[in-house]
Amino acid sequence: MPISARAAVSRTVGQAPVIEPVTLSDPQPDEVLVEICAVGICHTDMVMRDGHLPVPFPVVLGHEGSGIVRATGSEVDDLAPGDAVVLSFMSCGHCPSCDHDQPAYCHSWAPLNFFGSRADGTTSLCDASGQSVHSHIFGQSSFATHALVNRRNAVRVDPDLPLELLGPLGCGIQTGAGAVLNSCRVRAGSNVAVIGAGAVGLSAIMAARIAGASRVVALDINDARIALALELGASHGFHSASGTLLDHARAADCPAGFDYIFDTTGLADLVNQAILALAPLGELALVGAYPFGSRVIADAAHLMSAGRVVRGVVEGSADPQSFIPLLIDHYRQGRFPFDRLVEFFEFEDIEGAIAAGESGRVVKPIVRMPV
Repeated sequence: MPISARAAVSRTVGQAPVIEPVTLSDPQPDEVLVEICAVGICHTDMVMRDGHLPVPFPVVLGHEGSGIVRATGSEVDDLAPGDAVVLSFMSCGHCPSCDHDQPAYCHSWAPLNFFGSRADGTTSLCDASGQSVHSHIFGQSSFATHALVNRRNAVRVDPDLPLELLGPLGCGIQTGAGAVLNSCRVRAGSNVAVIGAGAVGLSAIMAARIAGASRVVALDINDARIALALELGASHGFHSASGTLLDHARAADCPAGFDYIFDTTGLADLVNQAILALAPLGELALVGAYPFGSRVIADAAHLMSAGRVVRGVVEGSADPQSFIPLLIDHYRQGRFPFDRLVEFFEFEDIEGAIAAGESGRVVKPIVRMPV
């Protein structure tokens, strides 16, 4: 039978979400009903809210959820009611990328994560008037007390873990750490620069230390973020405006440039700087939310003559079913203290949580659902 819930509904582009009653349909055979415990606020939620991605309205956003399975569809045999889960992105499971354990590059990525419906075009939500509300953003739409998700993007975790903390592992934190550990596979002893010390960048910094990088240079315009980056493992921290990236490389005793650069800002001008600051055989990972139409200017000879690489990164090239448990293990061992990034807000103050993230006051706001 349909499930009553409450959700933060975004009615039009740019509008703040309003909490209102909604009704969820029954789980389809491959879905599970999850009672949301908490959900992280991600920059991509704001990008979608503001109409910069092909998301339809009205819609329930939210894609860093964690919670408890309350019901399962008839074909789900690996999850059960009572299981604690972290929710991540959706993938089809059968395209060439998925077949090669690269679900972050699923050939159906956009429709499955941005188009506001299941793969068959149906939605799972109706408002109080019976009108459909778009759902399944990143396969979850977790700015709500309950969500219907495909079992592919629900990752079972130890119920003894602090579940309300874990949701951001499904996107932002996974993206930064995975860019280092999966996409580029940073070598021990290498020199790394991370542009932008938000949740993605700070996660990359912690992962670079796990990988054994020799120098880890953090760049940001926020002095408090630079200080936090140094506490979390950066060897050097610079204000981005105090020089070019090549200047910062020399100041960090990397005269040939950086072996790896991770741009988390989405700013094309910084990407252009980063290309010039790559050492021979260096790799630049584009990890930010780049506006469509962004132009990067690269000297082809500069790239070719020294084997330099520029690569795009989605979701840290992660398979959430294996990578989220790995991050949890690093957290338990004290190597990945991502809890240092978060501040909790109650669901009724979701606007305050969003504002805290957008202003930069909080690195990773997490919204807790009412018990």
